Amino acid sequence: MARAPFELADMRVAPGTRQQIDVPMARLYTHAPLHIPVEIVHGRHPGPVLLVCGGIHGDEINGVEIVRRLLHSRQLSRLRGTLIAIPIVNVFGFVQHSRYLPDRRDLNRCFPGSEAGSLGGRMAALFREQIVDQASHIIDLHTGALHRTNLPQIRAQLTSCDETERMASAFGAPVILNSELRDGSLRHYAQSRGIPVLTYEAGEALRFDEWAITPGVRGVLRVMRRLGMLRGEQRRRTPPAAERATGSSWARAPIDGILRPQVRLGARVAKGERLGRVADPFGNAEDEVVSMADGIVIGMGRLPLVNEGEALFHIARFDVIEEAENAVETFQSSLEPPPDPLY
Repeated sequence: MARAPFELADMRVAPGTRQQIDVPMARLYTHAPLHIPVEIVHGRHPGPVLLVCGGIHGDEINGVEIVRRLLHSRQLSRLRGTLIAIPIVNVFGFVQHSRYLPDRRDLNRCFPGSEAGSLGGRMAALFREQIVDQASHIIDLHTGALHRTNLPQIRAQLTSCDETERMASAFGAPVILNSELRDGSLRHYAQSRGIPVLTYEAGEALRFDEWAITPGVRGVLRVMRRLGMLRGEQRRRTPPAAERATGSSWARAPIDGILRPQVRLGARVAKGERLGRVADPFGNAEDEVVSMADGIVIGMGRLPLVNEGEALFHIARFDVIEEAENAVETFQSSLEPPPDPLY
């Protein structure tokens, strides 16, 4: 029996074909329409329906490039199941170089949304009804916020679904954070529906970070092989080791001033170790930023100008710190150039 076409926004994609679809979203003040760009790759044979999306936060553009490269992979010609690839969800924010929607709402806090709600609620409802509810698995691509960068990492709630844990391990990021769900997020909604979902965090907003993009593409393809969507020799290769963090916390600025960091992204640090110094422009008032635990630096601020209490260094904790350090070093050695946000 032939496989049925995949249907989206009144379009039908036949098995063994792919098609770009513009899903109507909203209109600008000028009455010009805006669309969510979607590409459907519908395999000849049945399998999972994987949604890979970027740009829910409009300024997080590494995911846009990850999706573009994914869609140019020759391996998709042998796809089993269906790939829903969306480089930009929040088109409003992307056009304006902004994380947010025009009403300053965060789209990733608006799910499941409402057709009669705010702009964010309406967009979330449309995205949910048209796309998310058709997926069996999801990979959501993110970066650090503006002026903040992240070591490549997977965030997922691992206690709720064995399939989520298998996907997280297959991805091959050096760090996995067992991250609690946030109300209104895509991840919270999807898991409430029993859909396994990963969030990939890597790099900085409004930047193309090659050391974040390349492993992102590789990671998505590894997950697809783990799900049986792709076949071939690479499926049998062991993914890079990933270490699960037991928790994480931020080291914050002790005073207002100018930050001089003294550790790099991915560095192993000890409890009480100096991570950087904050001083006024003359150096008359100066204080140290210290680590509150043994761990690995998985995120850090990029803007030297800081206010008291501002989050500066994100430290992940591990049961066996040496294994986590080895995982990060192995990951970084496979990339050129390695992460190096030390100004």
